[in-house]
Amino acid sequence: MNSDLAARDQTPASSRETVFPSESELLAAKAIGSFSDSNETLVADAAQAMAERFLHQGCEYYQTGQFEAALKAFQEAFLLYRDRQDEHGQEKALSSLGLTHYSLRDYARAVKYSKQSLEVAQKLDDRHSLVKIFGNLGNAYRHLKEQAKAIECQQQSLTLAQELGDRRGEMAALNNLGLAYKALGDHLIAIGYEEQSLEIARELRDDQIEEQILKNLGNACYALGNYTKAVDYYEQRLVLAREVSDRRTEGQVLRNLGNACYALGDYDRAIEYSKQWLSVSRETQDRRGEEQALGSVGVGYDALGNYARAIDYYEQRLAIAQRMKDHRIAEQVLGSLRVAYYALGDYAKAVNCTKQRETLIGTN
Repeated sequence: MNSDLAARDQTPASSRETVFPSESELLAAKAIGSFSDSNETLVADAAQAMAERFLHQGCEYYQTGQFEAALKAFQEAFLLYRDRQDEHGQEKALSSLGLTHYSLRDYARAVKYSKQSLEVAQKLDDRHSLVKIFGNLGNAYRHLKEQAKAIECQQQSLTLAQELGDRRGEMAALNNLGLAYKALGDHLIAIGYEEQSLEIARELRDDQIEEQILKNLGNACYALGNYTKAVDYYEQRLVLAREVSDRRTEGQVLRNLGNACYALGDYDRAIEYSKQWLSVSRETQDRRGEEQALGSVGVGYDALGNYARAIDYYEQRLAIAQRMKDHRIAEQVLGSLRVAYYALGDYAKAVNCTKQRETLIGTN
């Protein structure tokens, strides 16, 4: 749960599994709450007012996915706070710089700024901010594949959150610990942390966070080979996505459900979910999703031995791949068609598929 919920659609996919230890707000957004009134009134110190304005502006840019502009604003805020020797302001600007670099997938710089923010917060004994900063630092370390450091940071975030009674911070740390252990391949431990995080999300009635955690749980169970549990979590996630008419997420979940049911050998259900995914993809004009869903339906019918139906979907997929000029997919589909035609005893068409495939291979 790579994602800042306020900027969910603009946030890179890799971070949407991440739960940040803040309440659906950028760190700076929460920090400037105490400043906003002063921005609207006369401020004696112009430099202080300007710093707060840059911090607020950076937050607004971040929440609309304008990360480069956000970086510039946060940097300006930091310089002004540093000139004034305002350590609280420096801490907020630095942590916001770290989080923005994280959203840009620049994890090395995310670590750099988060560590600087951490030093200031520790000096100030700002324990509430430390919950967030340790969490953000741990997430960046996870993407840098430094899982021991990631786990250490998330454990510190969790301990502080529990001591402070910060349920959202606790929820985030538990989720992100799960992600770190999943990255290590310790899926059982990961699931244990994710399940604890899910309990808190439901206690807080935060459907957006719950959806993210259900995704992580489903993926962890799938990776562990526990496809029945994966289907259970994916189906719960599907309900939430449909409640808010999130068609993009609905399509993703239907794809995952089709894959999990196929892995279970429940081909009829795999086909049904893949057909629903196909319908969503067509309604949202997602051509790549449509192409992939057609392939999934075809594979399902292939597994049932219904080669005629499989061929129908493969042919539709081939037509889309050709329109998209995706030779790799076209070559793959021609291979599937060749096998299905052989299974039907239509050797002439099977040979034709082989010739088309060889032609594509020769042009690549």
